[in-house]
Amino acid sequence: MKQTIEVQRPGKSPSRVVIGDVINSLENYLPEGKRVVVIADEHVFHAYRPIIGAYDYCLIGLGETNKTLATAQKLYGELLALGADRSTFILGFGGGIVTDIAGFVASTYMRGLPFGFVASTLLAQVDASVGGKNGVNFEGYKNMVGTFNQPDFVLCDLSLLQTLPEREFRAGLAEIVKAGLIADSGLFELFERHTLQEFRTDRALLLDAVTRAVHVKADIVARDEQEHGDRRKLNLGHTFAHAVEKSSREFLHGEAVAIGLVMIAALSEQNGMLSPADAVRIRTVVEKMGLPLASGIELPRLLQALKLDKKKESKSVNFVLMNGVGDCLIRPFSFDEIDKIVL
Repeated sequence: MKQTIEVQRPGKSPSRVVIGDVINSLENYLPEGKRVVVIADEHVFHAYRPIIGAYDYCLIGLGETNKTLATAQKLYGELLALGADRSTFILGFGGGIVTDIAGFVASTYMRGLPFGFVASTLLAQVDASVGGKNGVNFEGYKNMVGTFNQPDFVLCDLSLLQTLPEREFRAGLAEIVKAGLIADSGLFELFERHTLQEFRTDRALLLDAVTRAVHVKADIVARDEQEHGDRRKLNLGHTFAHAVEKSSREFLHGEAVAIGLVMIAALSEQNGMLSPADAVRIRTVVEKMGLPLASGIELPRLLQALKLDKKKESKSVNFVLMNGVGDCLIRPFSFDEIDKIVL
């Protein structure tokens, strides 16, 4: 089983997202005649050494604390030592941290090298590696330094998820729930009809969910590659999620997104947009997938962190609110309005 989704790139051939049994045909996707350098983390390297070891490679440490300019600088030095030049192709192999850093380094080394991804986590397959956002954190702020530049391809082999710890699998599901809430009510309903265990074990169900989530993102990115309008909808739940991540190291990104979805559902309900019944549906699905409903962080602390989000504009922050399941809109909140939020 294999699905290919094209993500349009202005002035270039489309970026391809290939979902299914693809890891064993990796060479078919690499550009002919180009040298390949793989960027991976230490865990992924040891898990897939027979594949990665066939190429030159650079390794980074594990975790969000390695997603920094210092890591990018280290990689620039290693690429120079390897003699990487403009004929080199960069392959990011790993989860969202790896693909974010690999895309950023490829986009900036020698003013830009072509690159592609093998996404090894569910979160990377449905969100982090798709759509061309590449970047690193700075001074504790998520993705504060980065670029818009789409990969030539993203390979999403569901067999790579078999060894994914359940906590990370659940965290990836949060981004699929988010996609359904943005623009695919039928995708959201899959989570109402199926259990976490079914998503974990039913390959056809997971393929359907991943494919639909990528379609939601690809359609939006094609309309607004650099986030001037509709692409902001992909930040549903993320304004609160980034505040949670800024305030605590307890949560994985997908867990923070789940918390953010619950909070934005409550805010949407308070603003008379989302029905109480739909707000309950969202909380129920988040809980059913084994994801946290709240952070335990004091609301004033979250609101203060939220006002420093990189997406703020002057004295306001754009929130993505919900009219219903599968229907969102963007509304700016002034800092004064933010200070008055009660959830």
